[in-house]
Amino acid sequence: MIHFLSLKDINAQYAEELKQAAAEVIDSGWYLLGDRVKQFEQQLADYVGVKHVITCANGLDALRIIIKAYKELGFFTEGDEIIVPANTFIASILAITDNNLKPKLIEPDINTYNLNLDLIEENISPKTKAVMVVHLYGQTCWSEKLVHIANRYGLKIIEDNAQALGAYYVRKTETGEILLRRTGSLGDAAGFSFYPGKNLGALGDAGAIATNDDQLAKVCRFLGNYGSSAKYVNDYQGYNSRMDELQAAFLSIKLKYLDKENQRRREIAQYYCENIRLQSLVLPNHENTTLFEYPYSFSHVWHLFVVRHPNRLQLQQYLSEREIQTLIHYPIPPHKQKAYKEWNLLSLPVTEKIHNEVLSLPMSSVMSEEEIQKVCKTINRFT
Repeated sequence: MIHFLSLKDINAQYAEELKQAAAEVIDSGWYLLGDRVKQFEQQLADYVGVKHVITCANGLDALRIIIKAYKELGFFTEGDEIIVPANTFIASILAITDNNLKPKLIEPDINTYNLNLDLIEENISPKTKAVMVVHLYGQTCWSEKLVHIANRYGLKIIEDNAQALGAYYVRKTETGEILLRRTGSLGDAAGFSFYPGKNLGALGDAGAIATNDDQLAKVCRFLGNYGSSAKYVNDYQGYNSRMDELQAAFLSIKLKYLDKENQRRREIAQYYCENIRLQSLVLPNHENTTLFEYPYSFSHVWHLFVVRHPNRLQLQQYLSEREIQTLIHYPIPPHKQKAYKEWNLLSLPVTEKIHNEVLSLPMSSVMSEEEIQKVCKTINRFT
């Protein structure tokens, strides 16, 4: 069986380091808000290239806390709008509605599956206060045009960086100089998820917030700890959303290997794109020849390798019968979910086409050459 993602095999690479870290945390007698969390926050801040990282319980909480902090600081008020891609995982949208703000659903680019940045300006209203970009599947969603629009209209830019830790925004200057900036450092604030299946995955739930805004960072830190600025002093109506010392210790170890693992994912993705020849299958590099060219290859960390096929379920069943595990990210778009039944009659054809056709192939830094080759050869025989 070729597993979609073997967490056991991924973590087995670092088993001894992880076990040693766990023993040290257990022996320390300190399990929350300790040195391990502080250490990981600094390491992640250095890695991403920001002044502040505030850890929390999960990726959804990271986004919820960012938005609530902006409300507490007076930038957002209830009823304000945040532009968000219509085809994102529902957590991006939950973070907005949980704060009694309104998501403005915008269609994605059919080639990248990221938010279509050309549609932003025409969807800005007097109530629009922010844009949430989602670096979906691991691919950077950013442009200088986005920055200019945000500045022109006074909008905050929030990054949902749950799937793209380690990716870069790549820009060439007029003089040919190459500028690289990590996702998570591009906007006003960013949310991260360390769900076990992420490229940097904890051994449980965990998340983080990144920002260069001193005031925002301070409020976010308070909000994640019951809104408390000091023990038993509560300035805000906050949450109980904290990363524990054990997860911080694990993540500090795995962060050291993230770039190496992301590069292996790029190699697998390139092999797939060069060796899968099924004409009816739409590959990620469709109409985009720069995904594997330096320096633009750094703009994708391939959290997921997502293809499209008009007969997705038949293809998935065919692969399953041949012991190749696949998943669908995601079968139902947010506007068709019962949770948002008020949107169920909306027509978003690009989003719906993507959700009806996408299929995620096995993608893992520990896949063997034989497994990668089998995936390609098996797909090529599909009729």
